[in-house]
Amino acid sequence: MANHSIKGKVVLIAGGAKNLGGLIATDLAEQGAKAVAIHYNSESSKADAENTVAAIEKAGAKAVALQGDLTSAAAVEKLFADTVAAVGKPDIAINTVGKVLKKPMTEISEAEYDEMTAVNSKTAFFFLKEAGKHVNDNGKVCTIVTSLLGAFTPFYASYAGTKAPVEHFTRAAAKEFGARGISVTAVGPGPMDTPFFYPAEGADAVAYHKTAAALSPFSPTGLTHIEDVVPFIRHLVSDGWWITGQTILINGGYTTK
Repeated sequence: MANHSIKGKVVLIAGGAKNLGGLIATDLAEQGAKAVAIHYNSESSKADAENTVAAIEKAGAKAVALQGDLTSAAAVEKLFADTVAAVGKPDIAINTVGKVLKKPMTEISEAEYDEMTAVNSKTAFFFLKEAGKHVNDNGKVCTIVTSLLGAFTPFYASYAGTKAPVEHFTRAAAKEFGARGISVTAVGPGPMDTPFFYPAEGADAVAYHKTAAALSPFSPTGLTHIEDVVPFIRHLVSDGWWITGQTILINGGYTTK
């Protein structure tokens, strides 16, 4: 029987410097991961990455921060190669990379569409591809998508629309990698109370999102908190190994599908 415990495992987290990715990184270290490699996109996130590395090391795991713009296949290949060189082949690979654009379809430029596709779809595809090549047998792979995949709403066409292919990428990867015991899942949080959320939303939209979930009255802000999501990620990359090929919305009833 395969060992699905987090203890002694090597973890790679794309977008692991801060917010949800950072909390996942420190949580898995606290659960006994042997080493955690965190990716950050640019110099603006370097200080956050260094703080997360310190938190991982405090929890008793080896840590390394790796920088790169993952919108090219070569950059994703390098991320996995650098991870293997620094901490060993990953047992768990998690991609939290994403970009939000809230805008009417009639106002979205080709350049904006191309950027959203590169960040949300292309990065996810090549992360899954490299995970399939480098993650150890009986490993776990998880991608963060969005609860808007269960919504009927305007203005998020380029965000939810470029996250939507990741559902199929997840199913395909789960089917292809399953012969090696690798579980592949996607998780769609609701609007999260992080700096990632607020810049895209006006005051009226923020007020709506804070009341939209069925369980909003029981949340400190009405929104999804990263602390609400992390236990599910922890489960999916450990004892929840029997769940594969699925997209799971974690949002207090903000959307369903």
